[in-house]
Amino acid sequence: MATLCKYPFLLSLCFTFIMFSSASTQEADALLNFKAFIDDPNHSLSSWSNNSGVHHCNWTGITCIPTPSLYVSSIDLQSLNLSGEIPSSICDLPYLSHLNLADNLFNQPIPLHLSECSSLETLNLSKNLIWGTIPDQISQFDALKVLDLSKNHIEGKIPESIGSLVHLQVLNLGSNLLSGTVPFVFGNFAELVVLDLSQNAYLASAVPTDIGKLEKLEQLFLQRSGFLGEIPESFVGLSNLITLDLSQNNLTGKLPQTLGSSLKNLVSFDVSENKLLGSFPSGICDGKGLKFLSLHTNFFNGSIPESISKCLNLEIFQVQNNGFSGDFPNGLWSIPKVMLVRAENNRFSGELLDSISKAAQLEQVQIDNNSFTGKIPQGLGLVKSLYRFSASLNGFSGEIPPNFCDSPVMSIINLSHNTLSGQIPELRKCRKLVSLSLADNSLTGEIPPSLADLPVLTYLDLSHNQLSGSIAPGLQNLKLALFNVSFNQLSGRVPSSLISGLPASFLEGNPGLCGPGLPNPCSDEHPKHHSSGLTTLTCALISIAFAMAMVIVAAGVFVFHRFSKRKSQPGVWRSVFFYPLRLTEHDLVMGMDEKSALGNGGPFGRVYTISLPSGELVAIKKLVNFGTQPSKALKAQVKVLAKMRHKNIVKILGFCHSDESIFLIFEFLQKGSLGDLICRPDFELQWSARLRIATGVAQGLAYLHKGYVPHLLHRNLKSTNILLDADYEPKLTDFAIDRIVGEAPFLSTITSEFAHSCYNAPECRYSKKATEQMDVYSFGVVLLELITGRQAEDIESLDSLDIVKWVRRKVNITNGALQILDPKISSSSSQKEMLRALEIALHCTAVMPEKRPSMIEVVKTLESPNSGSCVPSTLGSEEQMQSVGV
Repeated sequence: MATLCKYPFLLSLCFTFIMFSSASTQEADALLNFKAFIDDPNHSLSSWSNNSGVHHCNWTGITCIPTPSLYVSSIDLQSLNLSGEIPSSICDLPYLSHLNLADNLFNQPIPLHLSECSSLETLNLSKNLIWGTIPDQISQFDALKVLDLSKNHIEGKIPESIGSLVHLQVLNLGSNLLSGTVPFVFGNFAELVVLDLSQNAYLASAVPTDIGKLEKLEQLFLQRSGFLGEIPESFVGLSNLITLDLSQNNLTGKLPQTLGSSLKNLVSFDVSENKLLGSFPSGICDGKGLKFLSLHTNFFNGSIPESISKCLNLEIFQVQNNGFSGDFPNGLWSIPKVMLVRAENNRFSGELLDSISKAAQLEQVQIDNNSFTGKIPQGLGLVKSLYRFSASLNGFSGEIPPNFCDSPVMSIINLSHNTLSGQIPELRKCRKLVSLSLADNSLTGEIPPSLADLPVLTYLDLSHNQLSGSIAPGLQNLKLALFNVSFNQLSGRVPSSLISGLPASFLEGNPGLCGPGLPNPCSDEHPKHHSSGLTTLTCALISIAFAMAMVIVAAGVFVFHRFSKRKSQPGVWRSVFFYPLRLTEHDLVMGMDEKSALGNGGPFGRVYTISLPSGELVAIKKLVNFGTQPSKALKAQVKVLAKMRHKNIVKILGFCHSDESIFLIFEFLQKGSLGDLICRPDFELQWSARLRIATGVAQGLAYLHKGYVPHLLHRNLKSTNILLDADYEPKLTDFAIDRIVGEAPFLSTITSEFAHSCYNAPECRYSKKATEQMDVYSFGVVLLELITGRQAEDIESLDSLDIVKWVRRKVNITNGALQILDPKISSSSSQKEMLRALEIALHCTAVMPEKRPSMIEVVKTLESPNSGSCVPSTLGSEEQMQSVGV
């Protein structure tokens, strides 16, 4: 190059080359300076090196543009498990317009020095650990078009200075801890296409009316953010709006009259779970593109017009829990794409027509608790995608059509509390039927023996009919969690396993039935006593022999494990800290001894307390590494749990792991566990404190189920896994352990440890699939502990019954509910609140999972104890308790 530059006609080319070469070097240096501040445990940025032989434009996450030479225009380092600091040196890249650091572990305030990046148009810091407030200096990012700070821990008010970002097209502040009122500045964002302020529970603000000025706005997300007052009339001006979500707020008043007809581009419209009044939004289907419509849980009334049939693309229709009346629009069933129709708990009338067969993609229909009449249409059996049909508490009459259960995926049928007559049809095609409820009708004839051929049938309620004949012996081969045939005209011997596994009340009202424990013994029972005794003795001997064999095998495995462990050398330790902890693996191992151990430990390992050099205490849970999780997968799973930020969830501060063990590091809670507190002889916590604990636990579970992404299940909820801080604020621990140790080892451990735990829902014995309803059941047991002041599994004090059965038995006797309440609390006002909590606990521990409320419903009821329960009252009504499976 030096030789070429001696020629005058090449001087200009040489100068240009030198300039471009210098700029390229400067950009590479800027990127390496950025890397020097970053913690990269997965070595995702290994290509970022001058020695790699790779041009910096080809480094991981880097995109360049020719201007006219190559300059860095975009850095995309999403989901690389990066942490450390975001330095200002990145702004030495003069053409950098796009910076995406989402889904990492950056733990710092909003980096204002990035405003020095003069060309920056997109800044995405979502899904990190960004904390602090949004400062007034946010206005310095005046060139930004996209600002995404969602899913962090940003708190405080939204500053008015944010209105200076007039070029914004996307503003996402969702899923943070913002509070206070929202400033009146959104009218400045004339170019805005997406606005997300959702899931900021501490906001307490009216919906800004100036949002209605944003003519280009297409996506508006304000759900679950404490917005109150009315929906602004100005929203009719959002002519380009595609998605509008105002659900789960405290909105009141009426929908603007012309809102539906004005928003002709709407695809999704959700105002559910507010306190809105008025009628069905007229003209909502004028645009014909609507797919999702949810108005549920408000105070809407009036009828729904037949014009709903114009919504040819409608898939989800939810209007449940309102005051709608009049004939249900049959045009809805002619919509070819509709999949879900929920209209329960209204005052709809009219009949269902055979035209329902036109809804070829229909999957779920819930129209319970209305005033429907007429027959169940045969057209329903032609819908081959239908898996749930629930129409209880209506006025349906006539016979159940024989093809009713022809859908190959039908799982749940509930036609209870109608006036149906005739015989129960053969349901042989319902191979996936899980729940069948036909209670409180006028059905006659025998119980079809073919029900015993349905392999997954778990809940069968045929009570309060006029059924006759005997109970087919084959039914005892099903894994029935509920089998209620009370108050019919059945006769003959009850299969023995059905008697032993059922409450007597599920068989009563059938004078002709006989069997052990029933009022009528069967005539041939006495001669078989001797044979029965021999059988029992034989079974006992077999059980003892099996148990001894298992002990020998377990001892052998234990000895082999200890021998192998002594032979093996300590594995290599790896650490990941989500907070700055001065802690080494050596400190952990040396600090975990009998003196630092807390209790006997759970099924997954013991808990220890370790003192940091700063004097702060942390809790360490030692898990056995079952060897099923590779290091990368393990790190990813713990990271998912560590990102959770909720006042009722224990913080995970970090973890260390080797090939043998996993050490989870948690914050330390001073008061220990709720279980330890309840078992103390001096346990005298007042009801207000107990209610706060119950509410906090419910909020934590609701956050796991619905508030955090990905949605999680606890799967091991009990009072000893609820820790209390100095102010008795509860925090859930031991949650989602299956994500860390793996599904198979988790099931193996939990099955052997808690096979008969009363915290487990009845369906745990039959179903391997974990559900939210199982967590709800466990919560109900914890709530019963708080109400009674007794340990759930204190068998001696509960007359050899688990706490759920003990409570149910007490409720069914006169004044039994009052006997359940902890006698240490004598205040009449507190006892009244405790009875309301008892209602919730009974429904949470319902035998049938579908009868249990969601945790969100539980939270709402606990937070407003005087506003009525989330479920109908059951105390003092055994009939109602049976109807909900409690």
